[in-house]
Amino acid sequence: MAETAANGTAASKRDSGEEKRRGFFGRIFQFFREVIAELKKVVTPTGRELFNYVVIVLVFVLFMMFLIFGLDWVFGQLAFWVFGNGPLS
Repeated sequence: MAETAANGTAASKRDSGEEKRRGFFGRIFQFFREVIAELKKVVTPTGRELFNYVVIVLVFVLFMMFLIFGLDWVFGQLAFWVFGNGPLS
């Protein structure tokens, strides 16, 4: 009975591919095959979509620039007020 159970597990491992080992170059080739398979799924955006993406990115970058500028200015003024190293501008 134990022999049957052991053989059953070995057969299921062999069927599921767990025992299959690839060599160094086999793993490299498998990696490139998977990369190519993923790249085939990539869809090029239309001109309208590309324009929308560019506008969204530029608006976000401008927002972050103004946010960081504003925080830097506020903390700078606060530091001048606390330490008194210069006039407030």
